[in-house]
Amino acid sequence: MKCCKFTALALMNLLITLVSIEAAGECGRMPIGQAAASLSPCLPATKNPRGKVPPVCCAKVGALIRTNPRCLCAVVLSPLAKNAGINPGVAIAIPKRCNIRNRPAGKRCGRYIVP
Repeated sequence: MKCCKFTALALMNLLITLVSIEAAGECGRMPIGQAAASLSPCLPATKNPRGKVPPVCCAKVGALIRTNPRCLCAVVLSPLAKNAGINPGVAIAIPKRCNIRNRPAGKRCGRYIVP
């Protein structure tokens, strides 16, 4: 009986560990949908490379880059972005258009390179 309880406890701990590892994706523990929603002020700027980027968008992108720079790439290349009509090549240039100094310039994001 003690053996069964120990085995059950060990399996439960293993499952909890696996779920925790699975939950931490490119955006950490924040679901990618939540990260994408936080960047909604940027939507008009993702479709027009010459369009003005709203200051609130620059603030959101800057905060995301400071906390988790890989998350921006994950959002830009996500199915959510594709369904919203976002042009990844235009969207990935938003940090440069916002003059964000600590942007991951030169890093690859799918087939795109961050300017």
